[in-house]
Amino acid sequence: MASREIYETGFDESSGRTIAADTCPECSGHLETESGEIACRDCGIVVESCRLDRRGPRLFADDETSKARTGAPLTEARHDRGLSTEIGYKTDGNGNTLSSKKQRQLSRLRREHGRARWRSKAERNLATGLVEIARISSDLELSQSLREQASALFRTAQDSDLLVGRSIESIAAASVYATCRLNGTTRTLAEVAAVAPVDEDRVENGYRTLNADLELPVPPQSPVAFLPSLAAEFQLPARVEQRARTLAVRAHDEGLSSGAHPAGFAAACLAVAASAMANSPTQLAFADAADVSAATIRNHRDRLTALLPTDE
Repeated sequence: MASREIYETGFDESSGRTIAADTCPECSGHLETESGEIACRDCGIVVESCRLDRRGPRLFADDETSKARTGAPLTEARHDRGLSTEIGYKTDGNGNTLSSKKQRQLSRLRREHGRARWRSKAERNLATGLVEIARISSDLELSQSLREQASALFRTAQDSDLLVGRSIESIAAASVYATCRLNGTTRTLAEVAAVAPVDEDRVENGYRTLNADLELPVPPQSPVAFLPSLAAEFQLPARVEQRARTLAVRAHDEGLSSGAHPAGFAAACLAVAASAMANSPTQLAFADAADVSAATIRNHRDRLTALLPTDE
């Protein structure tokens, strides 16, 4: 009898087989794979059985069968990862209208289902935080990927007991802001706090807690990243934005932007670059757009002007 060691291999995705051998260990006949079972065509012995059929349904070009098999994928943006069940109202799965008796029964089931929705207070707090993250992400027009990352960060914060003594809303808003920082998305703390139900100080405190306790690899923000959004707000021409970008890069090389508010420094670069325009926005307007004071713009103005080429 052939040794069984040649049959102890893993699953082959390309062939749909779990073993590499093609001959039967009993009669040396030909092995065939069908529905997850590997059996001999001659003697009928089953070499491997009870395996999952990973190949999926057989679909052909003229087949209109839907390729969806298990519904929506798992998501971090919902407290149950998208596995919860929703009870219908007036129609069944085929669209047929249910009887009045059945509708009353479903109403009672929905009520009990709602009462048993949360298995613990922690799960209810998680759902509240994830809903808040979804709302803030929508207001800031963030992508679904950033929402998923912010939701995962909020889960980590809850598992680390960082919600104790802090509001759920502040940690949720801080998770969104931290995710934007980690991905290089230009959203200031003031922009996140403007759509959050808590003050900016509480969002900043939550962000500092996440950054310190979870040791987030947050890179420093560059003023150059804020130039496009600020220039678009004032509808400045491309040459002004390019001049401000060159100025910001020179200032970074000189170390002038170190420790400065990135959005405020970018606004100062735009203010200096647009100073030659006939109807240039005021320094106060640039300061309001960057959510800094006018004094911040003035403090950077003289140092930035010294970096301008002499022929400009």
